[in-house]
Amino acid sequence: MSTANKNAPPVKRATSMADVARMAGVSEMTVSRVMNHSEKVHEETRKKVMEAMAALNYTPNQMARGLAGARVVRAGFMYSYPAGPYLTEFLRGLLAAATLDNVQLVVEKCELGKPPDAPTQRLLAQELDGVILPPPLCDLAAITEPVLAAGIPLVAVACGPIDSRINAIMIDDRQAAYDMTRHLLDLGHRRIGFIAGNPGQSVTQPRLDGFRAAMAEGGGDLSPELVVPGMFHYRSGLEGAETLLALAQRPSAIFASNDDMAAGAVAVAHKLGLGVPGDLTVVGFDDTALATTIWPELTTVRQPIAEMAEMAVRRLAAHVRGMRLNRPEPVAQQMVDYALIRRQSDAAPRARPKAHVA
Repeated sequence: MSTANKNAPPVKRATSMADVARMAGVSEMTVSRVMNHSEKVHEETRKKVMEAMAALNYTPNQMARGLAGARVVRAGFMYSYPAGPYLTEFLRGLLAAATLDNVQLVVEKCELGKPPDAPTQRLLAQELDGVILPPPLCDLAAITEPVLAAGIPLVAVACGPIDSRINAIMIDDRQAAYDMTRHLLDLGHRRIGFIAGNPGQSVTQPRLDGFRAAMAEGGGDLSPELVVPGMFHYRSGLEGAETLLALAQRPSAIFASNDDMAAGAVAVAHKLGLGVPGDLTVVGFDDTALATTIWPELTTVRQPIAEMAEMAVRRLAAHVRGMRLNRPEPVAQQMVDYALIRRQSDAAPRARPKAHVA
């Protein structure tokens, strides 16, 4: 008669849905809804469940998931900024959600300034279930139209007003720019320079509109010379700030439409011997990693880029799985919250003595 080895290590029990529910402080039904991409789960609850799944390294039974129409989803992702802080945040969100949502990412690079036809066709040749597009690619009809024509769902992220056929995850860019401008006006600035974004991107006009609306309501200087063009990259921020700071009456603050251009404005101020924020307030938009790696750290609008990318993966997965189960979900364009993050680059305008006239 054999006896069990009392010194043998205990067999480790596989993590269960109950374990996930216990750690997240929710019911097993809620965990199931998160796994099945139900829209009925509050975003904070969904986040807790996903964090618990990651902490416990929980992998649902693949056969059961397949029966629920949840087999792997092949999602195409096209990008154009290979080294930008924005893309880094975006990828962080994509990968986090793809790991938990049984989504396989197929990545394709699209060089800005070159025709997007070839990379778009290479991507679509990968037998995809859907496509996720960040800016500025989500604004290019040469990409969106072939995707829609292929009959697969498309999710645009961080876009402005967009085609009603396209799922979208976005913030209210106009209101966010309005709020930042009101913040500058409340500090006492009246002559505020604005560096606009790429005219080909859908977020550019709403941000400019928000700036102008706040300036008009708050008694700011609406001189046309205070709005200069930009392209959402660092060099255009340098050029825009040089133009603004060369004015006979320079602005006391510069609001750049993204953090890259704001960093360029800070660099120009330093080059001219201007203190930021003592002589010049500079603020940005997006709150990428760049905002806290320059000196002084930027006051900016936080757009939750990583979280928006996660939501895009979940939205695409839910749409695809609904189609597989003959329960297609309607196209949805979802607004998410933004926040004004105040750091070290803004202050009230410095009071200067009036010039003495002999």
